Amino acid sequence: MIKRIVAVAALLPAALGVTSGVASAQAAPKAPSAVVTLTYDARQAGTWSAAITRGVANWNSAVHNVRLQPVSSGGRADFVYTATSGWPQTTLGPIVPGGRRGQVQLGQEAVDEGYDVTRIAAHETGHILGLLDDYSGPCSELMSGHGPGTACTNAVPNAAEAAEVDANYANGAAAARPHHEQIVIDIWSPENVARSR
Repeated sequence: MIKRIVAVAALLPAALGVTSGVASAQAAPKAPSAVVTLTYDARQAGTWSAAITRGVANWNSAVHNVRLQPVSSGGRADFVYTATSGWPQTTLGPIVPGGRRGQVQLGQEAVDEGYDVTRIAAHETGHILGLLDDYSGPCSELMSGHGPGTACTNAVPNAAEAAEVDANYANGAAAARPHHEQIVIDIWSPENVARSR
């Protein structure tokens, strides 16, 4: 009788779908990557403030491994937006917290030629996050920049662009260090289209 009780006790958890202290053959879920928080300072951006807010919100909605937020009062920003009279230009990232400070110059010349301010701000932020230009790309590609012309107002990164940024920050800030320092100047010219890829 005791042998039967022991046998039933051993089979009962399996019949009920309950584990009984036996290791599961399923892999444990992966811990999520640490989200990298980058802070920015837009106090020198003048009339670009609303465009920056919208562009940053577009990036924050599209990516998972990095979060952009305004720097706290008195803090050191990881990158700075500045309004200028020239063409937009930006430090090519990926920028990391506590590393070299990135610069985003939001140039009025692009606006004067008819380009959308939110697209410009979001595009330049893409450079901070490590993306290169692809002027031959379609309007749906944010990093196509001025390539599709002034009628293009898309300021949202596509899935491939978001995935590339997530890959840049996949293992936290330590893995996101760039191999070189470079400034990207987004001036419209046929030579830029030819050099973009």
